[in-house]
Amino acid sequence: MEPVVTSVKKKFAALIAIGSLALLAGCASTSAAFTIGKSSTSVSTIQKSVDNILAARKGVDTSGMNLQTGSALVASQVQFLLISQLLVDTAKSVGITVAPSEVAAEKAAAIKQVGGGAVFPKALVGASIDPKNVDLYFTSVVYSQKLSAYVQKNGAAAATTSAALTTLVSDIATKEGVSVNPRYGKWDPKTASLVPTDASSGAVKSSK
Repeated sequence: MEPVVTSVKKKFAALIAIGSLALLAGCASTSAAFTIGKSSTSVSTIQKSVDNILAARKGVDTSGMNLQTGSALVASQVQFLLISQLLVDTAKSVGITVAPSEVAAEKAAAIKQVGGGAVFPKALVGASIDPKNVDLYFTSVVYSQKLSAYVQKNGAAAATTSAALTTLVSDIATKEGVSVNPRYGKWDPKTASLVPTDASSGAVKSSK
């Protein structure tokens, strides 16, 4: 992986890896990609993210990049949007908030780290981040950081912070009730990922 994209890609991978949650399988509505409590994210929302990522790839040199495609790309967007919402709900349950200025600062630091605004779009492409979800991505990063600090403050050691955060978020997921459309595969809590299948059953299209 090229140095310019490594930092953002690692953060994205770490963020969706927080999803080691025992989520329920199967959505009541076939138009929903997943549902958390009474709030649903549609299949079309996932499609838009996939389309945006594929469109962004056309504007940069992707040679040498190990890019997600097909079901892997679709699954990463499902996981990202699902975990992003669960992080918000978990933070709310313990009184944690994130200010727009904190998100802006995290984003600015990332842009500087990868070499500036001119190369930032390439970093997003390398990390398979929808350019229209950039602010949501950095909001989720800040929530993750604050929740990690919270579990450490409440007794988690550095080595067990990730596990403690997973437990905290999992408790909220169980309390609210989470369901994932089976067309995206089955959730594997051991690997914090969806079991590879035909992620869309034809509902979401992904191509190079």
